[in-house]
Amino acid sequence: MPPTPPPVYDYVIVGAGAAGCVLAHRLSADPQIQVLLLEAGPNDTHPFLHMPAAAGKLRGRGVTWDDTTAPQPQLAGRTLRWPHGRVLGGSSAIDAMCYTRGAPADYDDWAAHGAEGWAWRDVLPWFRRAEGNIRGGDMLHGGDGPLTVSDLRHVDPRTRMFIEAARQAGLPATTDFNGPDPHGVGLYQVTQREGARCSAATAYLDRATRARPNLTIVTGARVNRVTFEHGRASGVVYATARGAFHQPATREVLLCGGAINSPQLLMLSGIGPAMALRRHGLPVVHDAPDVGRHLRDALGIRIALRSDSAARHRRLREVAMAWDYFVRGRRGAGTSNGFEAGGFFRSSLASDDRADIQLHFAPAQLEAHDATLGAGCSLRACVLRPRSRGHVQLTGNRITDRPRIDPGYLTDPAGFDLRMLVECARIARTILAQPAFDGIRSAPLPPGDGTSEAALATFVRDQAESVHRAVGTCRMGDDAQAVVDPQLRVRGVAALRVVDTSVMPTLPGGDLNAPVVMLAERAAALILKA
Repeated sequence: MPPTPPPVYDYVIVGAGAAGCVLAHRLSADPQIQVLLLEAGPNDTHPFLHMPAAAGKLRGRGVTWDDTTAPQPQLAGRTLRWPHGRVLGGSSAIDAMCYTRGAPADYDDWAAHGAEGWAWRDVLPWFRRAEGNIRGGDMLHGGDGPLTVSDLRHVDPRTRMFIEAARQAGLPATTDFNGPDPHGVGLYQVTQREGARCSAATAYLDRATRARPNLTIVTGARVNRVTFEHGRASGVVYATARGAFHQPATREVLLCGGAINSPQLLMLSGIGPAMALRRHGLPVVHDAPDVGRHLRDALGIRIALRSDSAARHRRLREVAMAWDYFVRGRRGAGTSNGFEAGGFFRSSLASDDRADIQLHFAPAQLEAHDATLGAGCSLRACVLRPRSRGHVQLTGNRITDRPRIDPGYLTDPAGFDLRMLVECARIARTILAQPAFDGIRSAPLPPGDGTSEAALATFVRDQAESVHRAVGTCRMGDDAQAVVDPQLRVRGVAALRVVDTSVMPTLPGGDLNAPVVMLAERAAALILKA
């Protein structure tokens, strides 16, 4: 008996993170288009994926790529954790759900870097199309898009203290970080729907979409490489628990793996720096030296405020939280996104009128000892537009060989990023030192009495952490070195696009979920017009 031929798909989407979910929804809306969505991780059925406050309990449950960076000489030789989503919904299924877009000028910067069609006036309609803000739609917001954006159902008393402390420190207030005047401090709006996480999978792969006969979703599918015929992407080779398969794509292959996995897959498929590919025994389909280069990521510094007050047993607190959430109808602390409030403001080092520092306040319970939790909190301040760059490189010729990630933290020649992080530490300490926190503060703020420039710089090198905003490794542009063109088509081959954060030429000044959803919305329109 002859072998059964593989099913015919017009588009094969690799990666069901935020971008992959958007593409699957939009492309399969036409019943004549056959779409296959492949995801290496599991389905999004675990209840902790939907309970906002339970995100921290997902470690070790197989829903993340648990990457680490190469040792960073400028960060005291430390390696930093880089977890990112490995589940239907990708990082939108595990993140803090803050809905921020960055400044309009960030997207004008994209256009200035050769990404024609991606200026603010071009992308705003796609932000609005995606957004379903419970406050309703206006010139800046969408009111009926798939991605539900809500106000917080639960606000911890310490979060109110933070907002008052920020006022005491002289920072203005705002009610909309994506509004006409986003500078200031306030409560985040979050990607939640009726108290539950609204990941990209929830938003774009709802029950009706998943039931479409022309959309096939395969989880537990690890793509090994893209295949080519006569310079054209012809399909992918992937493996599941049932075996290995070659799946043709009659129109295009769409890579949505993110800033680490997409450049890795391109290189394993023969698109990348020719010398590096040959060194790993890989055939060269197209010599593209910039694949994996231009990696940018934001660093933040977290200042913890410790308190001895209102200690409670961990188990009792978790039981009460679960009762409020599951029995009382998604109420209480179980709906908290962790970073309930924050802010955007210009530091003394700002070069234009954009905010250059973002704040994330967490009414986080800090461990006092094994059995109890103190009523502490923490404030993270991060640099929005770091100047240091790094790269992603192959370590072997198999998809299971995780790539080497070197963000090059604090390597910008002028030392700007370090000065910015020192400023971040200073402003975070200033806010937490305000009278609003006097009633719960029980210990000196880190790094203790060391508040000189040198002491804060040492503190930064010892404690700075990634805020997980990797971009740039498949940079979009119109120059010969750009990996993809402004239509997100991979240069040097046909029928292959990259649609994820890796194509962003610079960092948007905020959290990345909203920008990548916008990116995929516009990409879907470009693909359908092709």
